[in-house]
Amino acid sequence: MTKREMDVLNLIGQGYSSKEAADSLYVSKRTVDFHLANIYDKLEVKNRMQAFHAATKLGFIPFEPKQIRGK
Repeated sequence: MTKREMDVLNLIGQGYSSKEAADSLYVSKRTVDFHLANIYDKLEVKNRMQAFHAATKLGFIPFEPKQIRGK
């Protein structure tokens, strides 16, 4: 995966929409969608949740579970 694809995947994993990720990276939404399509092909997945899960499982991005309040 390229550095930019990793950047996109990290933002998507944080819950950013394609538009929000694009704004954060100073690129167009179309560019983010292009990177997402490449990510899906490389990870052999069909959507952003599957991509995030696969990337976490492969160690591309760290998994940090959120603490649930009161527990």
